Amino acid sequence: MTHAPDTARVITVVLVDDHPVVRDGLRGMFASAPGFEVLGEAADGVAGVETTVRLDPDVVLMDLRMPGGGGVAAIAELTRRGARSRVLVLTTYDTDSDTLPAIEAGATGYLLKDAPRDELFTAVRAAADGRTVLSPAVASRLISRVRAPASAGHESLSAREREVLGLVARGTSNREIAAELFISEATVKTHLTHVFAKLGAKDRAAAVAVAYERGILG
Repeated sequence: MTHAPDTARVITVVLVDDHPVVRDGLRGMFASAPGFEVLGEAADGVAGVETTVRLDPDVVLMDLRMPGGGGVAAIAELTRRGARSRVLVLTTYDTDSDTLPAIEAGATGYLLKDAPRDELFTAVRAAADGRTVLSPAVASRLISRVRAPASAGHESLSAREREVLGLVARGTSNREIAAELFISEATVKTHLTHVFAKLGAKDRAAAVAVAYERGILG
């Protein structure tokens, strides 16, 4: 079930990156596209946290490695403060060892800086809706960092659990999954609880990464 983006809604964004050229490029991209507004920017994680708390954007585009305060610590601090903003990691390296810690710290997703414009815009819209943004290519790289508990991951997923997880991997919300499969949102949450337990994953992003690595999704 495909839902057209809400073109009437303006998604507010904060940019956190230590390279001015990157920030300028991103600001220009969003300025040229309808439906986005860049509220502010910061050059390190510490300033990024303060800027995000002050401006309350829908989405924060967060670099991971920055002098003066990295992205993972900033994401963890925003989570600790209960910030409403969703954090989308935007970095150069898909092998970056900070990636999984960033997702565990509370990031909604992970995107590479060389992603096409349309992919970036789609990812920001998805992040604003609270949907996980994790491409199969990135997930397969991330999995080298994933170490499921020894007691987990040996149970196979049911057909319905695989179906639900496949929709999660496409960035589908619980409400949309419920509508597509003609089940309740509560049932979707129950299926995901079972999926997390079986895969030894703590959240949606980690479950998708594990599922790609084990060939459950592909």
